[in-house]
Amino acid sequence: MANSELLTVAEALAIVLSRVAPLDEERVPLLDALGRVLAAPVVAADSLPPFANSSMDGYAVRADDIVSAGPQSAVLLRVVADIAAGRPSDVALTPGTAARIMTGAPLPDGADAVVPVEDTDEPWRGADRPLPERVAIRRAVGHGDYVRYPGEDIRAGQTVLTAGHVIRPQEIGVLASLGVERVTVVRRPRVGVLATGDELIDVGAPLMPGKIRNSNGYAQAAQVRALGGEALALGVAGDREDDVRARLDAGVAAGVDLLVSSAGVSVGAYDVVKAVLDQAGGVVFWRVRMRPGKPLAFGAYRGVPFLGLPGNPVSAMVSFERFARPAILKLSLIHISEPTRPY
Repeated sequence: MANSELLTVAEALAIVLSRVAPLDEERVPLLDALGRVLAAPVVAADSLPPFANSSMDGYAVRADDIVSAGPQSAVLLRVVADIAAGRPSDVALTPGTAARIMTGAPLPDGADAVVPVEDTDEPWRGADRPLPERVAIRRAVGHGDYVRYPGEDIRAGQTVLTAGHVIRPQEIGVLASLGVERVTVVRRPRVGVLATGDELIDVGAPLMPGKIRNSNGYAQAAQVRALGGEALALGVAGDREDDVRARLDAGVAAGVDLLVSSAGVSVGAYDVVKAVLDQAGGVVFWRVRMRPGKPLAFGAYRGVPFLGLPGNPVSAMVSFERFARPAILKLSLIHISEPTRPY
């Protein structure tokens, strides 16, 4: 066991992080990947956009036909098609023709630009407006203006996201546009949360003399969830070694990746958590040079990393923030210097 009286917060944290390793990967449905870390790169199978389309409501044109167009010198073009989004047209533009087109609609053959409707003589309002025979173009546009070409955003074969990337809502949107239904991510850490003390009762129980409600169990479970982990409630253990041991055994049997307890790690006669850890041969350090939160036990219980936090609610939350949070982020493969979900 390290000489815990001399351990700084940085030294203690380094020890904790040296005893945890990133978890393995799993494939999950797209929406379940939110907030998770990619375990494998994502390569685009398709280009985005997949076809040339209009970025504006307006008229698809041949730019060479309207080089002289201006507010006082409109160019008249014959309208040969009305192209809506999702409805490709088999019409090809020839010199002197145009096609009315909606945003996102496929660009017809022969067209190489789009004129926004505001730069024409059509006061366009609604899809039920009849298609004009001719349209007056009042502004010249260049080749490619208001056209989104295939692969302009993403090219097929391109690595879109690399391993280690944290998936946010915007990445969910990109993955959906690429047809990705399942994503390979780092498994969520499972954290067993145990509160200890004969004085604790559940939140729904009426207060009785000498009893207080179990706030730590809920606070630490919430902290785990706020970091994207799965909190496994191990309940409340009384101040008896056999009770503590039985509940920790239940957590290990459930496959937790980290055990976190509150109270029972100081020097009181009924502080039995450290004794259980001592008997398991897994105490690495006990007590850290910090306030609040000096009584802090770290080690392993049956091979599972274990953090024994103080019982005071403020001390427990501070200690969790300083030690359990970085451990959970490392398990999740999230770099501990990156901002994460606030709580």
